[in-house]
Amino acid sequence: MMFPVAITKDEVMERPLASYPGEVHVLSTKGDINNAMSKINDYPFVGFDTEARPTFKKGQIRKISLIQIGTDDEVFLLRIKETGLLPSIVRFLESETIRKVGIGLEDDVQLLNKLARFNPGNFFDLNKEMKEIGAESIGARNLAAMILEIRISKSAQTSNWENEILSNKQVQYAATDAWICIEIYKKLLGWGYL
Repeated sequence: MMFPVAITKDEVMERPLASYPGEVHVLSTKGDINNAMSKINDYPFVGFDTEARPTFKKGQIRKISLIQIGTDDEVFLLRIKETGLLPSIVRFLESETIRKVGIGLEDDVQLLNKLARFNPGNFFDLNKEMKEIGAESIGARNLAAMILEIRISKSAQTSNWENEILSNKQVQYAATDAWICIEIYKKLLGWGYL
């Protein structure tokens, strides 16, 4: 194996802190999102994640506010709190020709299905795949440290994703989460694990 199957918190903290270095598009109108989806649909695989406003009381249902989609060249942050789950996004979620690579996708898909019913197509969960090839440590932070040899910040994770304007910290966090999914996937492909 070309990567460790487990990693400790101390080992994660020894990795250099990194974040997505490229172009990020924060989109909150139907027209901008539809234009982005037509670009995204040209890729065979993309990094995928969602963010929801955190809940702190038992029984509260989280509602997705943001979808992050990373390509080789850029990351798109779709503020679906503003637009709802547009038909162009639903077609993307159902597409069998575009692989949507993420970490812990089951919860994302369930929450998105509450916004609009769809049949999930070609979702690829790195957590499940890594377990199958023997990894004991999973999750975004651990996988980034083991596979990409970087440490990612999770400090914006529980911030309010429904804010009228996302902070730079939120934008960087959200873009990084989509970016690491595609980078981990490409490494695993290159190493012959997929």
